[in-house]
Amino acid sequence: MTRHDPIALREMLKTLFVEGGADTEVAEVTARVLVEGDLLGHHTHGTKLANGYLKDLAAGHASGDPGDLEITQTSAVAALYDGHYLLGPYLVQRALDQCREAAATFGIGMVSLKRSHHIACLAGYLQPLVEANLIPLILTSDPAVASVAPFGGLDRVYTPNPLAIGIPGREQPLLIDVSMSTITNGTVAKARAAGDTLPHPAILTGHGQASDDPEAYFAEPPGSILPLGELAFGHKGFALGLMVEALTSALSGFGRKDSPDGWGASVMVMVIDPSKFGGAEAFLDETDHVARQCQASRPADTERPVRLPGQAALARRRDALDHGLALPQDVVDSLRDAVQGSSLVGTTPFG
Repeated sequence: MTRHDPIALREMLKTLFVEGGADTEVAEVTARVLVEGDLLGHHTHGTKLANGYLKDLAAGHASGDPGDLEITQTSAVAALYDGHYLLGPYLVQRALDQCREAAATFGIGMVSLKRSHHIACLAGYLQPLVEANLIPLILTSDPAVASVAPFGGLDRVYTPNPLAIGIPGREQPLLIDVSMSTITNGTVAKARAAGDTLPHPAILTGHGQASDDPEAYFAEPPGSILPLGELAFGHKGFALGLMVEALTSALSGFGRKDSPDGWGASVMVMVIDPSKFGGAEAFLDETDHVARQCQASRPADTERPVRLPGQAALARRRDALDHGLALPQDVVDSLRDAVQGSSLVGTTPFG
């Protein structure tokens, strides 16, 4: 993989989004969140998405105008956002900022967000709040897409429905970003494009068998992505997937019943301030204690000791900031495509 300067990459993307019609602040936030995804190692949900975002801006399927955002304040701690398909990273960051302000007074803030454009890597939003000893929580679904079948069924109904939460810790903060399915849509598409099989049988074929072949997802009858827990315990992932559906689309009042057809997201954002509950120091004492116990647990494989959620991602981030951000070839190719036709042609490593 080639290495690139993360700051230069952010500036490049910002320029591309501004040239694509986005407001400067929208462009800056979106560029930062996309690069943060790659810094943490989530390459399917990082800068590779920029090309699709730019195409949707050009086609009018996404907005770069912050004036399109409608906010309904329902209480001192709760709000409803109608994003009108404004670029998702900007919307989520606005929601987090509002939730943080509410949490400073009331201990909690919450925003329900409908009709957002795609929101990129959920883990990419967490670190600044965690470093402030706050707990950010983000859930999302895409009501225009169905890729996961309910446990016991064969027909696709909902999306992988990820959940992200940041948990402060003095010694090892936790960045949790997990889907309620075995893998994501992006992982299936990436394996198919590379002609690879999946690391494990994560696809349910249209005939009801588990498969590691991504082509099974696109076959006739179509396959689906297995819920978390797969064939043995998939009822648990199914239940959690429905929870995310309820707390995103249902809570915002806009979802699958409305038959949207554009790339988008329903989102729930929450920020909790531990200092308004049992106290920040007591919270950190407990999270540090549990983290130490987990890391001290005897490893089943001596070559692979216990690794806490976000530990490897934060290490990758530090390395990328020190030595350059390593990008896979498919990401580089996507960025090269995004640069074509812009004022940046011939001025960047991407064309």
